[in-house]
Amino acid sequence: MSGCSTVPPASHPAVPVPGAYPLALAAPAETAVQMGWQDFFTDTEMRSLIYRALDNNRDLQAAAARIAQARADVSISGADLAPQVSGSAGMAKVGVPDALARMLRDDTLTSYNGLLQARWEIDLFGRLRKLQAAARERYLASAEARRGLATSLVAQVAAGYLADREYAERLALAHETLANRERALHMLTRRYEVGSGSKIDVTQAETLRTQAAAEIPAIELARAQNRDALAVLVGEPIADSALQHSLAQVGLTQQIRPGLPSALLANRPDIVATEHRLRAAEANIGAARAAFFPSISLTGIAGSSSRDLDGLFGAGTGLWLFRPSISLPIFTAGKLRANLRLSEARRDEMLAAYEATIQGAFRDVADALAQRHWLAEQITTIDQSIVALSERSRLAQLRYDAGRSAFLEVLDAERDRFSAEQKRIQLRRAWLASGVALYAALGGGFSEPEPQRRNP
Repeated sequence: MSGCSTVPPASHPAVPVPGAYPLALAAPAETAVQMGWQDFFTDTEMRSLIYRALDNNRDLQAAAARIAQARADVSISGADLAPQVSGSAGMAKVGVPDALARMLRDDTLTSYNGLLQARWEIDLFGRLRKLQAAARERYLASAEARRGLATSLVAQVAAGYLADREYAERLALAHETLANRERALHMLTRRYEVGSGSKIDVTQAETLRTQAAAEIPAIELARAQNRDALAVLVGEPIADSALQHSLAQVGLTQQIRPGLPSALLANRPDIVATEHRLRAAEANIGAARAAFFPSISLTGIAGSSSRDLDGLFGAGTGLWLFRPSISLPIFTAGKLRANLRLSEARRDEMLAAYEATIQGAFRDVADALAQRHWLAEQITTIDQSIVALSERSRLAQLRYDAGRSAFLEVLDAERDRFSAEQKRIQLRRAWLASGVALYAALGGGFSEPEPQRRNP
């Protein structure tokens, strides 16, 4: 029987995998798989949104339905391996020619029957087993796809929450800056009115106030759009009371060890799902090859047939039939060969998709590591820059108050400091988001394909 195998050889290529990630953490730390998402996302507001998203997100619900479909498909394909048994009961009435009616002394023939039928296809060359294996691999792929979608959903909700907190802090800074500039404008206007100031100083102060005021609607618009996107992810409207914490309160400062690059092949749901699809395509090739061989089936019928309903199943009414059969394709106009080529082409497509998924996964991890490293460097630099800009602004104000410089110097210093403070908030949010991206790129912390809700 080993010579009848139709299973194609494994097509998994040797994918180039680097020995280590660039800029990877050298210090001891947990990997993303060891750290469950509830342990990584410790902020209560963020976790509440994530739980709501896992419960309500429509894409996740659709993915769960696809798993149920694939599970049913496995059961359907597995049923073909077992004997199929059915029962039937019927009545037939046939009118006969007059000559025959005179012989039978009746112009109709009536027959009642009750039959039990069984049919079994002997899967000698493995066609049915290969179809069942392909269905099983598709089911496993759909389960991993849902796990990947859940991981992506958690990361998107976390990123959306961080963006909202960034906009809130930038708005608070913009309102505070606007209030300070309105006070400065009021003071310079009074000076001009009493003759101790110039009109140009008032104009410059008004320009500074207008710039701060113009920043507020732009941030409000971006925040509203982000809030709408976050509501779609969560699956329901989000109240303002659910978004109150600052960026400093959300945590996400844990160190994550990427682990070995080869471990990514087993941890990333999209890689595992694509591998299952590749195996399903290989199993379909085996089924297509088995279609060239004979199909053997056994059919059996047992039951009773009688001219009278009352006599059905009586003595002498039993009947049976046993019919083994073999069917061999002789001429199919190239259909079987075309089906085999189609299966092989789909396998090649899945193989290319598998390699591309691996390459994309390694890039995601490398990008997240690079962001984590260089954003931290930028934050350090801008912190130093803000210290210098604050001192510059203080000195410029002292020089202006002493009459040693124009208000334009104060204007430039304040504008640069405001821009730097806004940039620092953005960088802090981006650094926190890079941790979320790294966690998701490494496969996240869903240990099961179908994560179940837990109360926070």
